Amino acid sequence: MILYKNIGQLVTVGGKAPKTGLEMEELNVINDAYLIVENGRISDFGSNSIEIDESNFEQIIDVEDKVMMPGFVDPHTHFVFAGDRSQEFKMRLQGTPYIDILKEGGGILNTVKATRKSSKQELYTRAQKRAEKFMSYGVTTVEGKSGYGLDKKTELKQLEVMKEIDEAEDIDIVSTFMGAHAIPEKYKNNSNEYIDHLIEKVMPEVFENQLAEFCDVFCDEGAFSYQESEKLLKAADELGFKLKIHADEIKNTKAAQLAGKLNAVSAEHLLKVSDEGLISLKENNVIAVLLPLTAFSLQEKYADARKMIEMGIPVALATDLNPGSSYSQSIPLLLSLAVMYMDMSPEEAISALTINAACALDKGDEIGSIEKGKNADLSIIDAPHYNHLFYNFGVNLVEKVFKNGNLVLDNDLTKRKI
Repeated sequence: MILYKNIGQLVTVGGKAPKTGLEMEELNVINDAYLIVENGRISDFGSNSIEIDESNFEQIIDVEDKVMMPGFVDPHTHFVFAGDRSQEFKMRLQGTPYIDILKEGGGILNTVKATRKSSKQELYTRAQKRAEKFMSYGVTTVEGKSGYGLDKKTELKQLEVMKEIDEAEDIDIVSTFMGAHAIPEKYKNNSNEYIDHLIEKVMPEVFENQLAEFCDVFCDEGAFSYQESEKLLKAADELGFKLKIHADEIKNTKAAQLAGKLNAVSAEHLLKVSDEGLISLKENNVIAVLLPLTAFSLQEKYADARKMIEMGIPVALATDLNPGSSYSQSIPLLLSLAVMYMDMSPEEAISALTINAACALDKGDEIGSIEKGKNADLSIIDAPHYNHLFYNFGVNLVEKVFKNGNLVLDNDLTKRKI
């Protein structure tokens, strides 16, 4: 057993279901607290006013009056890729719209070329470094999407890399098959034929080899139509995949309505979502995964988090790490944008990046909050109050990260030889 003592502020977040409305403000904070981990799971926690016999513990960790909270969960990334698109970033700064870059063979298709050329080991090396960087920011579970292959061989290669990282590294990886990320050159005049190819030739092998839990599709202008997306997701559902959808990012294509119709776990982006789309999300308990780093990078208007929360839609946050529209893993920047430009409170932002993000991966029973029986995925924040995550903006305050109760990362430079 492990005892964490002298916790200045224990931010439990609480619950196993996604928080909505005013619930997102409730972080269930215990001041001057302790927490006990047994066999990798949380067995007890509470106020230090209770006397505890320290002789019963194999390990005792003094939190030194700092903040302890659940590990962050990032429910939307594309972290397995090769190549560089910094020139496209410069083009966007000079005024070229992202959709125009995509239409000229850049964007996703640019990364596809580099990813196809890379060996599995090369992809693993790059992705493993990104996984470690996520952990340094307090992320203990991250979702990864394929979609930079757009052919069977490379899609499987991406997913195999995720599976191997999940097995070898301390961070947990939740994999999503996203072969329908863009229309490959071979099918540029017949995207529906490509959807048939994915359904008949690729998805069954992905599912049979247990390489992904979710299936996602980019339903938007320049990508796949409502009808094509529905066809793919219905087939994925019949196979046994859980569903996600890149929805209404570039243009309102009624993708949010499709997410509701198919009872997807989450709809993601939602920059151009309609009121009808939001109603569909609420009525069908679909989690809205919002990506402020992407809007920041594309210089687009942010998703209307305030409206969604007030409607009672569960809102989650994610980095959308990818080489084109959001080349960042910065949790500090993500949190700052959420409270400064999306009208979210600090409490709502924390709920969105913990329990709601966990539920966006259908993992609310296991992670995302401090509850008895849940995995002991925890972070120590080098601050006296969780508000410092926002007040000390742009700075990584994560000092230590614990996975199943075990220390897996230590950012405390004061204890290192430099």
